[in-house]
Amino acid sequence: MRKIVKYVVLDILRNRIVAAYAALLLVITLTVLNLEDNNAKALLSLLNIVLIVLPLVSVIFSTVYYYNSVEFIELLVCQPLRRIRILLSLYWGLAFSLLIAFWVGVGVPVLCYLHNETGMLLVVSGSALTFIFSALAVLGSVLMRDKARGIGFAILLWFYFSVLYDALVLFLLFQFSDYPLEKPAIVLGCLNPIDLSRILLLLQLDNSAMMGYTGAVFRSFFGGGGGALVALAVLLLWMSLPLWAAMRRFNRKDL
Repeated sequence: MRKIVKYVVLDILRNRIVAAYAALLLVITLTVLNLEDNNAKALLSLLNIVLIVLPLVSVIFSTVYYYNSVEFIELLVCQPLRRIRILLSLYWGLAFSLLIAFWVGVGVPVLCYLHNETGMLLVVSGSALTFIFSALAVLGSVLMRDKARGIGFAILLWFYFSVLYDALVLFLLFQFSDYPLEKPAIVLGCLNPIDLSRILLLLQLDNSAMMGYTGAVFRSFFGGGGGALVALAVLLLWMSLPLWAAMRRFNRKDL
C-alpha cells in the first residue's frame, strides 16, 4: 500500500497542473499578505479565494486523474491485492499530493506571516476541504464509468456546494422566516463543508454579522471550543462517508 501511495504522490507532483496550482496559490497568498496591513482583512480575502479555488481544483483534478489511471487500477486489481487497499492507496496519494500543493501555496506562507489561531484554522480548514473533495471525486468516479459524465458530476458538485447551496439556504430561510430557525440553521450549516469552514473562520475573526441574523446562533454554538470540535468532527465525517461509500461500491464493481 505504501508503494502505491508513494508512486501516486510522485507521479502527481511531477504534474504541471499541480505545480501551477501550488504556484498560483503561493503568488495570491503572498500578494494578499503583503498588500493588506490588516491581518483580518488579509485572511478574509484568502478565505474567499481558498473556498472557491481549492474545492474546484481538488474535485476536478482527482476525477480526471482517476479516469486516466483506469488501466493502472485494472492492473493492480489483477494482483493479489485487496480492492479496498488499492482504492485507499489511490485516494491517499491524490489527497496528500494536493495537500502538499496547498501547504506550499497557502499553509507555509500563512503560518510564517500570521502566528495566530486564525491562521492555523484557515490552514486546517483548507486541508480538510482537500481531503473532503478528493473523497467526493473518488466516489463520483467509482459510481460513473463514463469519463465525461464523471467530470460533469464533479463540476456539478463544486457548483452545488460553492454557489447553489447558499442560494437554496437563503430561499428556505426567507420562506420560513416566521418559524424558529435556530436549530435548522445549524443543521444546514453542517450540510455543506465549505459553509462550515467559512463559518468557523468568520466566528474566529468576530465577523458573525456578515452571516445575517443567524450569526448569533452560530456564535453561541460554534464559538466555543466544544463547538469547534463538533465542527471538525463533522468535517471528518464529510471525508469518511464518501470514502466509505466509494470503497463499498468499488469492492463490488465489475471492472
